[in-house]
Amino acid sequence: MGTLPAADIRRAVRQGLDEDLAQGDATTAALFSTPVPAQATIIAQQPLVVAGMAAAVQTFLMVDPALRLSLSKRDGDRAKNGEPLLQIEGDGRSILQAERVALNFLQHLSGIATLVQQFCRAVRGYPVRILDTRKTLPGWRRIQKWAVALGGGTNHRYSLSDGILIKDNHLALLQEHRRPVEQACRLAGSHRSPRLPIIVEVESLSEVRQALAGKPDVILLDNMAPDMVRRAVTLIKKRALVEVSGGITLNNVRAMAAAGADRISIGALTHSAPAATISLVMTSAQRAQRRRR
Repeated sequence: MGTLPAADIRRAVRQGLDEDLAQGDATTAALFSTPVPAQATIIAQQPLVVAGMAAAVQTFLMVDPALRLSLSKRDGDRAKNGEPLLQIEGDGRSILQAERVALNFLQHLSGIATLVQQFCRAVRGYPVRILDTRKTLPGWRRIQKWAVALGGGTNHRYSLSDGILIKDNHLALLQEHRRPVEQACRLAGSHRSPRLPIIVEVESLSEVRQALAGKPDVILLDNMAPDMVRRAVTLIKKRALVEVSGGITLNNVRAMAAAGADRISIGALTHSAPAATISLVMTSAQRAQRRRR
């Protein structure tokens, strides 16, 4: 998706701060009535692909434009366990107020990018692309798909308008037809814009044959084992791209690639990526000065 537009970052950051800080910070207000000079460092606590740094920076600056930030890593960079990502100096009260929202962006998006990288590495050597899906958090789709791209993945449809994807529930409404998969492909072909690909989801070799008769651009093999994928690929004979989806894990993704898939779409990239382990460590400015002496 390239560079995430600044407007999308600002919107997401503003929503996050409105949730967390709209009514103030009761704890910080109770403990500190005047500015507290401080320094903080955000640190990776696992190997990861950095994603969400631009949003984290915006979070700190929206809370307090006087904060001084120094980036050690940028979005798309790789970080090792223990490496610093970002240093912040200024009023400790402002750092505390921005901390959780900034870490939420970094942990969630870096978790997505890191998981995508693991899947891409698992299929290294095969001519296959790792794709995301529309299984994203409402309001976060553009940001989550951006993190997928940072990890080396490919974005599938952004919205329902970006392609024709005929799924099981569409086919359920065409069951009065003797060959619903073929019928759906032909209907889609007669109504589509030339720029829209036709993708059809199938669950058996019989449905693969129907799909081939309907001439889609992509045949999506849903929840098939690798040996069945191999048989389907042989049947398709490059007359359509082959996509596999459903139940894909790091344990079986390479077998799917070896079976001949052109594309592997994985909902877990966005809906189940574990948050990256990232922490913020803060000290008072006076203590930091004493340590440097």
